[in-house]
Amino acid sequence: MVKKMLVTGAGGFIGSHLVEKLVRKGGKVKAFVHYNSRNSWGWLENSKYKDSIEVVSGDIRDADIVRHAMRDVDTVFHLAALIGIPYSYISPEAYVETNVKGSLNVFQAAKDFGIKRIVHTSTSEIYGTAEFVPIHEKHPVNPQSPYAASKSAADFFSLSFYRSFNLPVVVVRPFNTYGPRQSARAVIPTIITQLLSGKKTIKLGALDPTRDLTYVEDTVEGFIAAVDAKESLGEIINLGNNSEISIRDLAYLIGKVMNVKVLIQEEDKRKRPVKSEVERLWADNAKAKQLLKWTPQYSLENGLKKTVEWFEKNKDIYKPEVYNV
Repeated sequence: MVKKMLVTGAGGFIGSHLVEKLVRKGGKVKAFVHYNSRNSWGWLENSKYKDSIEVVSGDIRDADIVRHAMRDVDTVFHLAALIGIPYSYISPEAYVETNVKGSLNVFQAAKDFGIKRIVHTSTSEIYGTAEFVPIHEKHPVNPQSPYAASKSAADFFSLSFYRSFNLPVVVVRPFNTYGPRQSARAVIPTIITQLLSGKKTIKLGALDPTRDLTYVEDTVEGFIAAVDAKESLGEIINLGNNSEISIRDLAYLIGKVMNVKVLIQEEDKRKRPVKSEVERLWADNAKAKQLLKWTPQYSLENGLKKTVEWFEKNKDIYKPEVYNV
């Protein structure tokens, strides 16, 4: 792998794993991280690969710094986004600015500079509650939160640039990715950190919705496979396990992995508005298998074991007593 690659959102959960995987594969990687006064690189700050990475600090909403970062690369993995669903109810404009305008900055610079491949990150949330399962890529799009609406708009912008300007973009649509470094806003870290803190009863939101969960190492392999897949240009491709589990059963499974008894208290403030809750997600991953030659390697239980091991070593980073919006 000799391409010069840019990863936006490189300091985040999936982005940091992707950067490290690309470096291990021999790639020349430029990491675009969110500018801050402490010059922190997020999850790359203490990476053992940091000396092999070129870091650019900036803001995806700023077209000038985006163009600066993209000027000398062949391939762009675009992951930078605001992802917290509860916060999108509070500040929807921020999601438009980051997820829509930020993505437009990437697409415009890629068009102008002749970037050879863009892997754009979508989300299963834009499908809304499944009308049928498993969900394939032709399933209707029905965003049920401002977050999902902003990601849907970014997806359609990417495809419009493919059709209007021959922008070489692939839209990868991960279902629920989990693993080491995941934000405390997500359900799996929420469950694990509460159990690690010794709580006998954990607090969760809605328990009946189902999710299709993919371990982060599998997800980043799907991103990388999308770079050279010739028939993937202009396509939307699900990355998921082709399975589903309810939040309730997920909590019990994590308890089994951790060898602790799980008692659950539903808490209203952790629930989405009723019409905004996505009740069921279950991915059809046949297209990824066909076009990307990609198949998940981690079972849910094995992925959870690796995730729990990491959280046990890093539990002091998180605040299990706080509900993270």
